[in-house]
Amino acid sequence: MNKLKILLTILLCTILLTACEEEIPLLTEADYELNQETGTTSRGIGIGSTPEDFLEAYGSYDIETSKEYGPYESIRAKDIPFTESIRTILPTFFIDGLPATIEQICTDNGIARSELLSLLSSEEYLQNHRVVYHYMIFTWEDGFITDIHSEFMDYNEDASYYEDLEAAP
Repeated sequence: MNKLKILLTILLCTILLTACEEEIPLLTEADYELNQETGTTSRGIGIGSTPEDFLEAYGSYDIETSKEYGPYESIRAKDIPFTESIRTILPTFFIDGLPATIEQICTDNGIARSELLSLLSSEEYLQNHRVVYHYMIFTWEDGFITDIHSEFMDYNEDASYYEDLEAAP
């Protein structure tokens, strides 16, 4: 009876811990649309928006930050230096129309993050999957958004560009 109690306790703890894991939501393709008339995102963020507005709209998503046009890095939303000259990017890969994180893609394919570009631009992978990368870039100066770009890269149409990029010294 004691072993059964211990087993049930372990099972209950596992279920509770699994249920408590925080899952980062993913943006949809519609979230990347900019209103051409107003220059705002689907969540109402535009030129002049503040960090508070931005974080209310996007704070629970994966936000990468570039300081002084350097490489993008993950910084916790509350630690992003919005008053500096920075860029933030909201990236999402869509594999066969479904949003996926970089970590998901790497785990699903048993690869390291450094192998991601090779996988997503490989002829074999692209024959079996549709790969589109959507991203929205926000430029910040003195705590306000000064520019927004929403773009995408279709790996199935432009794979040769990525192969050339990877081969460059």
